[in-house]
Amino acid sequence: MGSLGAVLKHPDDFYPLLKLKMAVRHAEKQIPPQPHWAFCYTMLHKVSRSFALVIQQLGPELRNAVCIFYLVLRALDTVEDDTSIPTDVKVPILIAFHRHIYDPHWHFSCGTKYYKVLMDQFHDVSTAFLELGKGYSYSHSYFAWSSYQEAIEDITKRMGAGMAKFICKEVETVDDYDEYCHYVAGLVGLGLSKLFHASGLEDLASDSLSNSMGLLLQKTNIIRDYLEDVNEIPKSRMFWPREIWAKYVNKLEKCDGHISGSPNPIGFLPSTCSALQDLKYEENSVKAVQCLNDMVTNALMHVDDSLKYMSALRDPAIFRFCAIPQIMAIGTLAICYDNIEVFRGVVKMRRGLTAKIIDRTKTMADVYGAFFDFSCMLKSKVNKNDPNATKTLNRLEAIQKTCRESGLLNKRKPFVVRSEPKYNPTVVSPSLI
Repeated sequence: MGSLGAVLKHPDDFYPLLKLKMAVRHAEKQIPPQPHWAFCYTMLHKVSRSFALVIQQLGPELRNAVCIFYLVLRALDTVEDDTSIPTDVKVPILIAFHRHIYDPHWHFSCGTKYYKVLMDQFHDVSTAFLELGKGYSYSHSYFAWSSYQEAIEDITKRMGAGMAKFICKEVETVDDYDEYCHYVAGLVGLGLSKLFHASGLEDLASDSLSNSMGLLLQKTNIIRDYLEDVNEIPKSRMFWPREIWAKYVNKLEKCDGHISGSPNPIGFLPSTCSALQDLKYEENSVKAVQCLNDMVTNALMHVDDSLKYMSALRDPAIFRFCAIPQIMAIGTLAICYDNIEVFRGVVKMRRGLTAKIIDRTKTMADVYGAFFDFSCMLKSKVNKNDPNATKTLNRLEAIQKTCRESGLLNKRKPFVVRSEPKYNPTVVSPSLI
């Protein structure tokens, strides 16, 4: 649970934290008896406790499909993330990954810690994938499970090809940035929409709205994980687009070189790393924060689509599954904005606030309320001297207008205490749950 100091400072966090702890323990006990399915759900808890918790919102049929979808893409992402794999080995694996999921004997050793376990025993994931479609008596089951498999294969194929494309390609422009985020996260949104539709519980959402759901989450992670990415061993990684960060880096001559013929870590050329790493040094704090604020402002452009997507959902379980991560994203953006700690360490929400979001997110009124609260918090941090202040304020005011016009703001509890206009970074927790 959260630290004693944080709970004493925010006593209303205690009950949500207690409920969250109990929910986590309950989810960890819901492990299927079959060895391969037990491995899948056990690994889900190991590689993402927060996702393992929200996936429990779903019914068993859809939950199994989403679990396998997540683990397949997590494995694909592990291959992409492992900077020790030579390019000539990595690219073919990424491109062929959608075929490997049909092979119950295939595995590939890479990654670290639990991700290495996932890759070493990936054959258990493939075995579970191949069982999707067995043992269900619903009239729509064969169609649904067949569609589940087809959706997982299709998204895995498209994502692998996209990742391979960016292995040696620098994220130069904002368009490149959007394209990369589409491959690694927007496609997840498209895939989930297909799974929801295959379940018979939702209409098929448009690709553009589904894509924005993924991009809001991915851009938030890219912003938050700056320091972790530039400090990656053995090779640094960075996905902030040059079109944005070049405006804030003084020594632009560092960005012009390229080591011909050498394989590059995904997302940038060797010289890019040197320029981007400069942002973490104290003497560059002002420019670093301005660059950070520019990145946050870019991410805010996806909020309107996110709200439209969630407002169209009908199934309560699917709604909570989608809404909780989106609220976490807007909350994280609010914390990261104008926060130099992004360049110093890990910035995440305090556990109590996370617990409140999970506990209180039940209806679209809760979503509008959370987005309104966090946009107010973010707005209070905007410095009029920031180069992008006008653009940032315009996007925040548009979000607030959408929330107000919903007519639902008076039907929810606030997530953020209004008497604290500035977020205190000391309440940032080193871990989410």
